[in-house]
Amino acid sequence: MVDIKIVIKNALEKLASSLILVHNHPSGNAKPGENDKVQTRLLKEAAALFDISLLDHLIIAGDEYFSFADDGLI
Repeated sequence: MVDIKIVIKNALEKLASSLILVHNHPSGNAKPGENDKVQTRLLKEAAALFDISLLDHLIIAGDEYFSFADDGLI
């Protein structure tokens, strides 16, 4: 689980205008779970309050990946 406050704090400190999140699923299944979807939505909303765009959220699992942007979820 990502700490949204820390992500936003780091983005602001770096004067970021956009973010790309990446995390792994050691299970080997790149499909996002409900928690992944909720965390992505909450982070996108929090970032938008500071005019920071969430460009993508990638899940890496072995040789596979899932892109929220490619799947139309961002």
